[in-house]
Amino acid sequence: MKKLYLFDFDGTLTYKDTMFLFLKFYDPAKYSFQFLKHVPLFILLKLKLANAEAVKKSFISSILKGESKYQIEKKTKLFFEENYPSLFRENALDFIKNINRDNTESYIVSASLDFWVRPFAEKFNMKLLSTQAEFKDDTFTGKFVGKNCNKEEKVNRIKLEIGNKKFDKIIAFGDTSGDKAMFKFANESHYRFFH
Repeated sequence: MKKLYLFDFDGTLTYKDTMFLFLKFYDPAKYSFQFLKHVPLFILLKLKLANAEAVKKSFISSILKGESKYQIEKKTKLFFEENYPSLFRENALDFIKNINRDNTESYIVSASLDFWVRPFAEKFNMKLLSTQAEFKDDTFTGKFVGKNCNKEEKVNRIKLEIGNKKFDKIIAFGDTSGDKAMFKFANESHYRFFH
């Protein structure tokens, strides 16, 4: 039986949202300053009066734009070392460890940026589908390549990645409305399964 596992990352496998965690880890002083500056936007977001992708881009860009790929990758490695395994829900780690890898493909499908999720995906032997950071001349532009990997975009990325492969069972795990489209796409879906 050929299976495809699809895992949302933040909140589903982890206890905390990694975007804020990583940005704070990257540059605590800049983070505090930019966080305060973005509070009005975060409030508008909560009230559904702002575009989530635009606010996310603005906040990430305010801290990381202009940083070199080398520096970012160095920090993501340290971030991984500091947060694995403590950041993860224990039963999620158990579940992943016990996946039978024969005839199975497993993906992390995340709205978080690729560079800070990648070390965790590699640790789990999973493919990563996520929001992609744009680099020009090895410098982060503050922009994304394509769309924020959330909602319908999660399914678009999955379809693109699996192509014509057929699976007997597609199993999805998520914890927010951003995972609804992925749940619809799967044969079996689990909401806050590891909580």
